[in-house]
Amino acid sequence: MRDYYHIKINLPGGIASPGYLKDILSAAWNANVRKVRFGSRQQLLMTVHYEDMRFLESDFKNLGIFYEVNTDRRPNIVSSYCGEDVFRTGQWLNASEYHSVLDSFDFEPGWKPGLKVNVSDSNQSFTPFFTGNLNFISSPEPHFWYLYVRLKQTNTVFKWDGLIYTNEIGRLSKVVEECMLGEGFNEESALKAAVGERIRYVFQPSQQELELPSFSLPYYEGFNRYESRTWLGLYRRDEEFTIEFLLDVCALCLKTRVGEICSTPWKSLVIKGIEDQYREAWSNILGKHNINVRHAANELAWQTEDHNGDGAELKNDLIRYFSKNDTRTFGLCFGIQTRPKSEVFGSVLIRKRPLLRIGQLPLFSVYDLYYTENFNPNSRAQVLFERGLFKIHLPAQLERLCRRFNNQRSRDTLKTMLSEPDEAKAAVKTAKTVHQCPDCLTIYDPEYGDMLGDIPPGTAFEDLPADYCCPTCDSGKAVFLAVEFTRPSNLEPA
Repeated sequence: MRDYYHIKINLPGGIASPGYLKDILSAAWNANVRKVRFGSRQQLLMTVHYEDMRFLESDFKNLGIFYEVNTDRRPNIVSSYCGEDVFRTGQWLNASEYHSVLDSFDFEPGWKPGLKVNVSDSNQSFTPFFTGNLNFISSPEPHFWYLYVRLKQTNTVFKWDGLIYTNEIGRLSKVVEECMLGEGFNEESALKAAVGERIRYVFQPSQQELELPSFSLPYYEGFNRYESRTWLGLYRRDEEFTIEFLLDVCALCLKTRVGEICSTPWKSLVIKGIEDQYREAWSNILGKHNINVRHAANELAWQTEDHNGDGAELKNDLIRYFSKNDTRTFGLCFGIQTRPKSEVFGSVLIRKRPLLRIGQLPLFSVYDLYYTENFNPNSRAQVLFERGLFKIHLPAQLERLCRRFNNQRSRDTLKTMLSEPDEAKAAVKTAKTVHQCPDCLTIYDPEYGDMLGDIPPGTAFEDLPADYCCPTCDSGKAVFLAVEFTRPSNLEPA
């Protein structure tokens, strides 16, 4: 018999009213719970001792609170509402529209999605787009949404026909779920045909393809100004919030007419709409509970699995390495996966796997390092960077991958600069194609060969041995990139 139970309470869209959250926290306090966490799908998590479980169950039953124990059969609905009125997007999507979407799931009493549902503003890069099974993304047409479907147990995403009307999202989600989970349709054409036979809903043709923004994780912690009000982002290094602190937060929200508390996929909280006269009261609460804000940006750009101390410990080790070596991580986010069927969001993915097993017991673990296509965390395509790393070697290889990203971004920027003005094109002349290491930028030029590697001049890159490595950083031949070598036209020989 286990000593503790893991409790999950969904906060649809990552939104909780202070009164509702206060009721949950008070019941947890009565069951001797002292700390809670917020999950990567914006849900509320807590761990309860088995002797106290009966008290919690009784209180939750009286309050009418839906919860799950040691399971996640009803995933939370994720939304980008936590970034609305926080990060500017210029979209038609506002608070009332988000609530209309969430209300559309209440058309049938007691029904809660069994598929993962994401609801996202297409102009933001704060919450993931495609980590759900049903991914609704706002279109340029007000009140209409793209739908991208990811079938169960697959990594393939396909676009649904037409733009879905806001108030139809809940009904359509239920029918798609019935066809996928109940009827077992797991192929695009069969699923679309089955859904079409079961439901008629409001939609309109899509006039243009979805254009997603380039990824840049906004800084989401501390006091920040948005128009005439302030918002507060709260992050905890150990991902735990004390109930005493959260009860004070709920009480102050109720006192100052802040109607909602938002959780984020980064396991943090956002409190919006703080009026100027109450700014000091919020600062006093942070001081009372010794809550620090303004952590380094590279510490905020991590996602770990829920209920996982190993992932959080590894994250902190890697952050300390980055800080010690002053590693640039701007534009990247990182995910740590220690369980084979879990999902984390990141442009760089660290996957732990057992090297040896005796039965079901893993003896030694190694890490595989991946990055997503173009380092866009919303891409479903993943590229292997290094495989079978021991933990002691992981930080250095992760830093090397960060350098590759920075070098790639620099090259892309340079290409853009050189391709724009015609005058600039006249000032340079393409001489030849060479191959460059993406990690240290060393160039292999066949005209000169590689003296250190005993490669004579005149050896084409294609003729290099398969085990050829960069003479500077030992990167393999396979990762070298073909680039155009240019020089100013005024340096041309007469």
